[in-house]
Amino acid sequence: MSLESIKYKRGNLEILDQLLLPLQTRYVKVKGVEDGWKVINKMQVRGAPAIAIVGCLSLAVELERDNNSDKKFMRQEIEGKLNYLVSARPTAVNIKLAADELINLANSLCADESVSPEEFKDKFISNIEEMLTKDIEDNKAIGKYGSEAILKNMNGDGPVRILTHCNTGSLATAGYGTALGVIRSLHETKKLEHVYCTETRPYNQGARLTAYELVHEKIPSTLIIDSVVSALMNSRRITAVVVGADRVAVNGDTANKIGTYQIAIAAKHHGVPFYVAAPLTSIDKDLTSGEKIKIEERPEKEMTHVGEHRIAAPGISCWNPSFDVTPASLITGIITEKGVFSPDKLHEIDPK
Repeated sequence: MSLESIKYKRGNLEILDQLLLPLQTRYVKVKGVEDGWKVINKMQVRGAPAIAIVGCLSLAVELERDNNSDKKFMRQEIEGKLNYLVSARPTAVNIKLAADELINLANSLCADESVSPEEFKDKFISNIEEMLTKDIEDNKAIGKYGSEAILKNMNGDGPVRILTHCNTGSLATAGYGTALGVIRSLHETKKLEHVYCTETRPYNQGARLTAYELVHEKIPSTLIIDSVVSALMNSRRITAVVVGADRVAVNGDTANKIGTYQIAIAAKHHGVPFYVAAPLTSIDKDLTSGEKIKIEERPEKEMTHVGEHRIAAPGISCWNPSFDVTPASLITGIITEKGVFSPDKLHEIDPK
């Protein structure tokens, strides 16, 4: 059974505090938009799909308590608060797309004179709640298409060994996962021999979260440090690399956790297929290339300290980008809920 990172019923939202994993399992109550912004910005919840879902659900919780009967006022509040939530983690596109769709919905409901304020609120909240169900359905489709593509590409030759980077499982989504969903699907076929996950410095999402999920799912796995990737590919036959994405440009350039780019380079050198697993909501139709993706920079302390203990020399300057961009030329295929596409075919995907 996959881990539950988001607990929701109408009017109540709790998220699993991922800063405490794997040593502690504690849920944090999110009472409204301000709490939603904080848990996203502090990375108590992370992963592009989960960020979008938690951000929107935080608005749903706040709206459920709001007794305002003025549709125009609610519409204005919704737009302002959604734009505020987008600012918590600017690189992930999913929450921006969700915000745009919800703002359009609010405008439509506000303009419809047959819709009462109570109906406005109910329809708006119901639309957000559907995100939870759809995310899991999409992830399972991603898992199916991804596992089929990997098995077809290897023509049934030998054991399946997968390398993944960062965390893309139940903790990064509503459930099941994207890249980790592909791994989970492969495991269900009984053809997966082993998974290698990177520690994913400096925040250690791989060591803390992916390893935690793999152990929980009883999937054969090994944790490696980030700088072992090339040596691993050189000494052991890796079937494929599967990673997630926070934003994909129309040409296939992909922003993902820092370190992804160098793994793609190593994969290209060693002839290892490199796949990106991401829902269509991660594709930004307004971006023609990865050069225009805004890269979030994180605090220096994430590099210089472990907990409260300083490990870096005092006075040294730091550069801590949270993401890098992998060029489309290094990507074998992008796995979506609609199938697996080569990067140059993304513009042909029918979102419906």
